[in-house]
Formats: sequence, C-alpha cells, structure tokens
Amino acid sequence: MKSLEIFSGAGGLAKGLELSGFEHASFVEFNKHACSTLRENFSPEIVFEGDIANFNLKALSEVDVVAGGPPCQPFSLGGKHKSHNDDRDMFPYAINCIESLQPKAFIFENVKGLLRSTFSRYFDYILKRLSLPGSKIKSNESWEEHLCRLLKISKDSNYSGVKYDVQFKLLNAADYGVPQKRERVVIVGIRSDLKRSWTFPRPTHSEDRLIWEKYVTGDYWRSHNLPHQENEALAAAILKKYGVFPPEGQPWQTIRDALKKVPSPTDVHGIPDHIYKPGAKTYPGHTGSEIDLPSKTIKAGGHGVPGGENMIRYQDGSVRYLTTFEAKLIQTFPENFVINGAWGEAMRQIGNAVPVKLAEVIGKQMMATLEK
Repeated sequence: MKSLEIFSGAGGLAKGLELSGFEHASFVEFNKHACSTLRENFSPEIVFEGDIANFNLKALSEVDVVAGGPPCQPFSLGGKHKSHNDDRDMFPYAINCIESLQPKAFIFENVKGLLRSTFSRYFDYILKRLSLPGSKIKSNESWEEHLCRLLKISKDSNYSGVKYDVQFKLLNAADYGVPQKRERVVIVGIRSDLKRSWTFPRPTHSEDRLIWEKYVTGDYWRSHNLPHQENEALAAAILKKYGVFPPEGQPWQTIRDALKKVPSPTDVHGIPDHIYKPGAKTYPGHTGSEIDLPSKTIKAGGHGVPGGENMIRYQDGSVRYLTTFEAKLIQTFPENFVINGAWGEAMRQIGNAVPVKLAEVIGKQMMATLEK
C-alpha cells in the first residue's frame, strides 16, 4: 500500500509507516533542512520541497493513506493560540488532499493543545470537514457558517460525496514503548464505503509496571547493574493496587534503558552526531529529564532553539544536554537515521517528529484494518 506524507518534517511518521509495510508515494515539506533530512533517508526524487499549495496532487497515482502532522503552532500550548485565525493553520490543505485523492484512510498527528476547551468548536469543525471533505467552504462563508452547513449535510441521506469515519484519541508515546512522555492527538479516518472499523492500538507499556520492577522486584536496577533503590511509599501503593500479581504488559522505557549501550559523548566513540554540548543549566520550570524515567517531551523550541528540558538529569542532580544521537534514540529513530543540521536545527526536527515506534504501531494497526 502507498502513503503520501504531507508536512513530513524529518520523517518520523513516515519511517514508522515504512516499517509497518507502507511504500512512500511522495513527501511534501516546506522546511529546507527537513527536506535535506528526508532526502538523506528516503528516495530523494519523491521529496517535494515547497508550499503544499503548489504540490500537484494530480501527478500521483493511487494513494491508499495520507499521513502527516499539519503545523501545530495555532494549537500549541506554547504558541499564541490563534487557531482558525492563524495563517499557519494547515488543516484546510490537509483536507484538500483528502478530498482530491480520496484515499482509503488518513492519519494526522497534532499537539495536545488541540483539545483545549477554547478550541473545541473549531476542532469539531476540523473533524466534520475531515468526515465530509467534498463539502468545501464557500468564498463568502465563515467557518462557523460552514460548520452549520456540514451538520445539516451529515444528516442528509441524499449526500453522495465521499465520507470518512473519523476518530481521535490522545495518546502517550510512553504507553507504546517510547522512552518519552509525549502526549499527542492522533486523528484517523477510514473511508466509509470500505466498511472497516478502526480501533486505536492498546497500550503495551505502563508506569505501574516500571514502578513494580523498580521498587517491588528490583529487576530494573539489576538490569542496569545498579544497587536496588528503595521507595517504600510507591512499593506499598503498587502492592495495594495489584496484590501479588504484577501489572500486565511491559514497563515504561526510561532514558537509561534507551541509552544503555551508548557511550558518553565525552568518550572517543566515532558517532558523528553524538557530540557533547556544554552549558546545560537548570532554571524554574526546566529541570531536565530524570535518567530513570521516560524523557519529558523533547521540544522543538522557538526559532529552532530547544528549551531547557532537552537535558538528562542524573541522580546526583547534575544535568547535560542530550546529543542529537541521544535525542534521536529517545524519539526511537533508527541509529543510522541521519538528521541534517547543527544541534539546534537537528533538535528542532527531532522535537517536531512523531516517535517512530508509535508511528509503526499505528501503521501496523492501519495495515491490518485495511487488509481485512
């Protein structure tokens, strides 16, 4: 099956879909550095560098899935919260791709801020437009007026345009084996005529299991050849919750798990993107990510400069910046995946990416759904 990746970024979602069996039809990305990364890791000839408004959808043959991350600044908790009044809102272009190509399905990822109560009505509008992409907004029509018209169309049994069954869910990447607490909204649509039922993948990892293996059995510390650390309060709470049987599934993966075989960046190692960056400091609200927990969300930061959370915090309280190589592994990119650009630009690309493992889990579920 073929997938079109729009707003591709560095290709985290694309890589996950590839690992789950999809073949890339094309990539559409505006940022030149991200395009350089895409050409380095995928077929260069299918990377379109430019505004999605200028991409020729008609040049594509059949596309089974459209996937991507429409720019999230209008909805980001750290942004200016303009939503539909923000010219960076790229959802209309994503919807245009769906209307034009009529793929079997689509997968879109966006920030948790999309679910803010202040955006709820506009988010309803996005979902309704994705459900009925053939109903375009008129030149003299506000989005509120269009929403009212869409609601009427959805009740009209005579509507003959393409329809999609759309679902969304807030997913935490840590629950799927990514060593990072990263909450993102995933929107999935299946073309209605296919009569397929979508179910989001069930979590496979949990914080409870990590607590159990740390403070009940001590397996976590033994796996890293460390002394067993005690936390009587957490041990008592988890035993009260589960009794003698451990929580199902696997433990959340920690930074220490992810970087277990990675040498110190100050050692001689020959890894080109594993370069020590000095100057890491903590300040209120930016204390780094504890090494024995999943990383906090790796951030892209404004103007390509990541915030202070892109640091490891060791047990003695010291901190240092993640290298590009380490951040790449925490986002579950393959070790040989090349992120082009200096540290700040590379971290921007990594921070904007969908974790590869999460994308692969979703991709496998999608492949199974469409092949039924």
